Amino acid sequence: MQETFTISELGNEFGITTRAIRFYEDKQLLSPSRQGNRRVYSRSDRTRLKLLLRGKRLGWPLEEIRDVLNMYDQGHEGEIQQLEYTCRKVRESREQLEQQRRDIEAALQDLDSIESRCLARIDLLIADEKETGQAENRA
Repeated sequence: MQETFTISELGNEFGITTRAIRFYEDKQLLSPSRQGNRRVYSRSDRTRLKLLLRGKRLGWPLEEIRDVLNMYDQGHEGEIQQLEYTCRKVRESREQLEQQRRDIEAALQDLDSIESRCLARIDLLIADEKETGQAENRA
């Protein structure tokens, strides 16, 4: 298995820009070694980036992602803490997404109701127009 990676290799693998990776470095979420001006990322850096991107996909703030990454660096005991923390965060995220789903369903029902009322009103106005037009023609 490959031991080191360039910034371009990681960017290509994870579908992100090298600028994004440098941003994570600036935020001290990644810290590659250097060979001259060239960044050299380890397997650990790759794993940290993978975890970081997973946290972002779940909508976690960078501070919380940093906490998880710092636990990752603490070895076995840190891994247990990381997994427990991640499970808590997953439950919180799931609850939030379920609430958003309920809110979206309620909003869709409201939209359906409003649309039905609008269409019914349009039909009524068109029917009134036809009756008024027919009454004027008879007069």
